[in-house]
Amino acid sequence: METQELIKALAADNQRSGMPMTVVWTGAAVIAIAVAAGVFFVLLGPRPDIAGAMQTLRFPFKIVVAVVLALCSLSALRALSRPETEPRDLLPALIVAPALIAMAILAELIAVPASTWSARLVGTNSLVCLTFITLIGSGPLALLLLALRHGASSHPALSGAAAGLAAGGIAAAFYASHCTDDSPLFVATWYTMAVAILAIAGGFLARKVIDW
Repeated sequence: METQELIKALAADNQRSGMPMTVVWTGAAVIAIAVAAGVFFVLLGPRPDIAGAMQTLRFPFKIVVAVVLALCSLSALRALSRPETEPRDLLPALIVAPALIAMAILAELIAVPASTWSARLVGTNSLVCLTFITLIGSGPLALLLLALRHGASSHPALSGAAAGLAAGGIAAAFYASHCTDDSPLFVATWYTMAVAILAIAGGFLARKVIDW
């Protein structure tokens, strides 16, 4: 059987068996968000000055970027669960969040003195950021990897990485409401590192979880 015929057969079999994929991904996303919220509110909670912080530009922006990353990655993950999906077709959606943060960094570098760049990048909560985004995202990552078992991905490692990006976006959106480091330089460095940890873990674990 040729590759294209195999892909069509897998896709057809996936549509015939098990729960509908719309139900699987909607359920997985909702539960993943609920799990992340539970961990966040038990361990951290929003920052005390959140009302005032919402009046600034940097604070809500970092939450928006995290939400965009989560939504775009979830969309890519759902697409990758189908064997016929071409990964390169997903790139436009996946570069939206990086493009937003890149523009914010440029604006930051223009707006603030160069002597403050290093301090803004390092911040005051770098290790806390790495620890808690990874921790909050671990449950959602596990749920999204389990949801992948209901699909028929022809790119397991890439699908797992997308699951990690989605989990990282969800976790970062919650953690951002606690974090007092609002500089795009900090977000681009430490949030990205934490999300990358989850993406790498997802790519590695997917090979073991997806065993069709």
